[in-house]
Amino acid sequence: MFELISHNESETKEIACKLASKLKKGDIIVLSGDLGSGKTKFTEGFLSFWGLEDEISSPTFTIVNEYTSNDVNIYHLDVYRLEDSDEFLSIGGLEYFENGICIIEWGELIKDVLPNNYIQIIFSKDTKNENIRYLKFNIIGEKLKQTIKELFNK
Repeated sequence: MFELISHNESETKEIACKLASKLKKGDIIVLSGDLGSGKTKFTEGFLSFWGLEDEISSPTFTIVNEYTSNDVNIYHLDVYRLEDSDEFLSIGGLEYFENGICIIEWGELIKDVLPNNYIQIIFSKDTKNENIRYLKFNIIGEKLKQTIKELFNK
């Protein structure tokens, strides 16, 4: 696990855009953290790599928003309102994993059905400076470790 510090929304978006440049179909990012901790800004930055930053909307009530750019499907899921992993499976959740890049807010709630390889980013706010965010990266599995190491020199 390693941590990056973002001093403002722009830096959070830059980190996300940089990560997006290296991911491909089948890769999964789990975003964890309190409300207002930077998950949506991160997703905006991620989508900006694909030219979709103006398309973002919160999937809180729809569960999933689907985006397509350059023949890449990007699925932005918010599983906070799901009862459990069975409900995720009943909406065809595993198909999202196979068919595109997934960004899953509150993904720790469905941890038992996540594949063996994914990136979890835990967001937290600084108690003294309202603009600072801490992004703790936890790389699960071996598949993405080298990519992250090269990308962030960690």
